[in-house]
Amino acid sequence: MEIKLYKKPKSPVIIEGFPGFGLVGTIASEFLIDHLQTELIGKIMFNEMPAMVAIHNNKIVEPLGIFYSKKYNVVLLHAITPSTGFEWNVADTIGKLAKTLKAKEIVSLEGVGSAEGGDDGNRVFYYTSNPKSKSRFEKIGIGPLTEGIIVGVTGAVLLRVEGVPISCVFAETHSKLPDSKAAAKIIEALDKYLGLSVDYKPLLEQAQQFEEKLRTILQKSKETQEISDKKKLSYLG
Repeated sequence: MEIKLYKKPKSPVIIEGFPGFGLVGTIASEFLIDHLQTELIGKIMFNEMPAMVAIHNNKIVEPLGIFYSKKYNVVLLHAITPSTGFEWNVADTIGKLAKTLKAKEIVSLEGVGSAEGGDDGNRVFYYTSNPKSKSRFEKIGIGPLTEGIIVGVTGAVLLRVEGVPISCVFAETHSKLPDSKAAAKIIEALDKYLGLSVDYKPLLEQAQQFEEKLRTILQKSKETQEISDKKKLSYLG
């Protein structure tokens, strides 16, 4: 995998949102990109990625884009491309980016099927390797995830990345993909944790718009991949 950076902000907080349970990380990072007035400062490229690109509102959507909010000194990793089979490589790349930028912290956004019990739905939990972050989460009323299974890029980041504090914000999700309500809960918690001054009153409505956008992009990507696979089979046949 290769990181291509047009700018190198100093000591930012890196927030990553990769396709996972409920597409929570992808929807939440999409919302933040729009609401934190970010700019595209780079991308992550790898040859194993399917040779396809999504276009939305006459603009190319980067499969693995790196965005930056100067106001909050936050770098956002936003992905619409599934990383199944490449989670360890992605985690190593995130670690490399964190080292290059001398990141203060990595914050992962993720949906989780919790074993905590209860019937409230879409509760929010945290995990952190940093005692100071633990105090901040508890101060804003977010409890720790005591039981759960974390898979995908976030799981790989927790196991592989070293040398930088890592925190995760999890939202319980019970619905099928995608889960806008869980993403909204993530944003609300992240806003309190990092002090981003995000107006999340209209969040659910906008998150649903992102949901439709992502649903369209992912469906078109799936159709394109199926067409590509059929062509390959016809060549072989």
